[in-house]
Amino acid sequence: MFYALGAFLMWGVLPLLFRALQPATPPEILSHRVVWSLLMMIAIVLVMRSPRAVTRALSSRRQLGIYIVTTALITTNWLIFIWAVNSGHIVQTSLGYYINPVVNVILGVVFLRERLNRNQWISISLAILGVTSLVVNLGTLPWVSLTLAVTFGFYALIRKKEGIDPLIGLLIETALLTPFALSYLLWIGVAGTGLFTLAAPGMAALLLVAGVVTAIPLIFFNFAAQRLKLSTIGLMQYLSPTMQLGIGVLVFEEAFTGVHALAFGLIWTALAIYSADAYLVHRTART
Repeated sequence: MFYALGAFLMWGVLPLLFRALQPATPPEILSHRVVWSLLMMIAIVLVMRSPRAVTRALSSRRQLGIYIVTTALITTNWLIFIWAVNSGHIVQTSLGYYINPVVNVILGVVFLRERLNRNQWISISLAILGVTSLVVNLGTLPWVSLTLAVTFGFYALIRKKEGIDPLIGLLIETALLTPFALSYLLWIGVAGTGLFTLAAPGMAALLLVAGVVTAIPLIFFNFAAQRLKLSTIGLMQYLSPTMQLGIGVLVFEEAFTGVHALAFGLIWTALAIYSADAYLVHRTART
């Protein structure tokens, strides 16, 4: 339970960290997140995995192509999340991760030919209704929420379908990104606009922490997955977006109107039905 709680708590407070990194731009924050994550992942993989696992993971052009796709997906997800947090859209980020489980179910039906029962169809319908109510009442598409949910959904789908090891996968993805990240950091450093060299030591340390909070929660999550029931993890995953919603509304005073309450209420109901159904299915399978 400690590992799962630690992972979801760290993911939940990310908006506070990224806001504290202003006036660093989203690309600079992302670049530091990538570089420091890579250094951490190298050390972690050397301890927890064999270096040969990395070479096996890249043994063909097809596998390299798969990692290029997952890298593009997670890069898009991270960059939009950082931009949204620092642009006053934390409520939208929380919505994105609330609807992500429903997106995962839809992707499973479309690409893995998984079959849904009645409760799962009801939960999907309610989630779609919630998003639709936002579009109709606000007159705009919650593109931040949808992009976060869809990119992370496809990221998880590809990783699951290809059987990608979480630690090896993150190591390779950050390694593929690092040349671009270092080039960008060098460019803004030469231009004299990089925050890392200009800011106080405390700010530089926070940029380093951005990498730590990428790697450590993933490790904790993997430990938790080995020790806890799937149903327990499924329920605890909503802790992070709930914290993000609270931070957005209570700390940064983002708007949360009756329209938002209606949409979130429908999505929360969908998640409650989905989680209860998943728990019952898991419990029945064990008996």
